[in-house]
Amino acid sequence: MSYSIAAFYRFVALENPPALRQEFLQAFAPLDLCGTLLIAPEGINGTLAGSADSIEAMLGILHQRTGLPREDVKFSAAEAKPFNRLKIRLKREIITFKQPVADPAKLAGTYVEASDWNNLLDDPEITLLDTRNSYETGIGSFEGAAIPPIETFTQFADYVRANLDPARHKKIAMFCTGGIRCEKASAFMRAEGFDEVYHLRGGILKYLETVAPEQSRWQGECYVFDRRMAVGHGLVPGSYGMCFTCGAPLADSDKAHPHYEEGVSCAHCFAATNDADKTRYRMRQRQMTEHSAGA
Repeated sequence: MSYSIAAFYRFVALENPPALRQEFLQAFAPLDLCGTLLIAPEGINGTLAGSADSIEAMLGILHQRTGLPREDVKFSAAEAKPFNRLKIRLKREIITFKQPVADPAKLAGTYVEASDWNNLLDDPEITLLDTRNSYETGIGSFEGAAIPPIETFTQFADYVRANLDPARHKKIAMFCTGGIRCEKASAFMRAEGFDEVYHLRGGILKYLETVAPEQSRWQGECYVFDRRMAVGHGLVPGSYGMCFTCGAPLADSDKAHPHYEEGVSCAHCFAATNDADKTRYRMRQRQMTEHSAGA
């Protein structure tokens, strides 16, 4: 079975998230979906996978209950099951930022379609910002982008306040994986006094889905939050693997590092675990290998 994968979000006021969660659990139960859907008072955010028919049914339900437009959904595919199971979770925010002034309903930046993004980047006054975390930006980004050294999205606000000035950086263009972080980041920057703030509609995924490789300004691959680890143009699975212990993306050169041991450690996490941890991870890896061989 091949899996259709739908990534989406929508900022919309939801009056009773717990009741909506129960409704979705019931409605999605027959669809054999996997992935995660987050529900908060400010809206929904999710990446779900299943058969093409199940995904279409799921999107119909979300459109009916939250107004999610199908044209805002990013689609890709995988041959292997990309998530273990379906999870529907209640959250305070559908993307954690902890900046109350960052309200996309009041101060959203200006959307730029993927087809118009290259033209915007040609503006010499543009300051291009990657709003993602270091483990994501390390495997790919747009050429010429400023890459904040952040480990979590909540640190983006501190980076802006320490490094950018509305008087000097008059035109800001930002991007993220699917667009949701830029909704809040652009609203935050507007609240901080940056008047001209643009963000890529649908994020990197929409750009890689729609812009031809020969016209692309993207360099490398795009980190995604499932077992594919990364995708390239056309959203085809990329070349990176994943450290099973810490989740870091791994190129072939990372697997050649002396601290890499499949299922046990990589250069990113080797020092963070002790010998007892590594012994336990080796046993886990051996059990997984034996199970796969007998399957």
